[in-house]
Amino acid sequence: MTTAPQAPVMLITGGSRGIGAATARLAAARGYDVAISYLSNEAAAFAVAADIEAAGRRALPVRADSADPEQVAALFAAIDRAFGRIDVLVNNASILARQSRLEDLGFERMQRVFAVNAIGPILCAQQAARRMSYRHKGPGGVVINISSASARLGSPNEYVDYAASKGAVETFTTGFAKEVARDGIRVCCIRPGHIYTEMHASGGEPGRVDRVKDSIPMGRGGQPEEVARAILWLAGAEASFITGTFLDVTGGK
Repeated sequence: MTTAPQAPVMLITGGSRGIGAATARLAAARGYDVAISYLSNEAAAFAVAADIEAAGRRALPVRADSADPEQVAALFAAIDRAFGRIDVLVNNASILARQSRLEDLGFERMQRVFAVNAIGPILCAQQAARRMSYRHKGPGGVVINISSASARLGSPNEYVDYAASKGAVETFTTGFAKEVARDGIRVCCIRPGHIYTEMHASGGEPGRVDRVKDSIPMGRGGQPEEVARAILWLAGAEASFITGTFLDVTGGK
């Protein structure tokens, strides 16, 4: 009697809401077992895990601050124990603080935004590379970093610190993609535009997408599921010769 091949495993940081949650649900529907990290909303994380299991896949929700190297190491150790493999890392976790001009930004806010949004993806990619890379006797894999159209646009008067942290993620994507291209790891980046998620409430304007939608060539905001489909495409075999690439999911903006 032969056993069925083990499902591929995807880790999505910040997987309890928004784009992360949509990606987790779609990944399960496409046959992945899914680990998600979350920081504070345990109920939301466990609800996403229940949806993954309802799709017939295994789920692993783990509380972990991706800006903390010890918690990141513990997150990957939990994946090792539960699945014994990792095939795709989606660096999705990020934070946004209230809209503000630069001169009013506090230092602690700047530090935290960069710690989560820029250093966190690097810490997670480091752990993933140690497991995926041919040089570490791994099978290869895919890392997908979630940036933002703000990295191109700068978010003046609102979130220049957030935009700058996403710019760092993009430079990291370019360098890391070249570094591990011959180690069997593809590294790509998604730039979402104005997407309907709870994140805008963190910035103090829950209705922000509706306010700016007329500036979007397609005339509407995007849905998290539309970003998730782009992530799953880049993660899959159809994108096998694509690395170091940036994909805008912005409705044309």
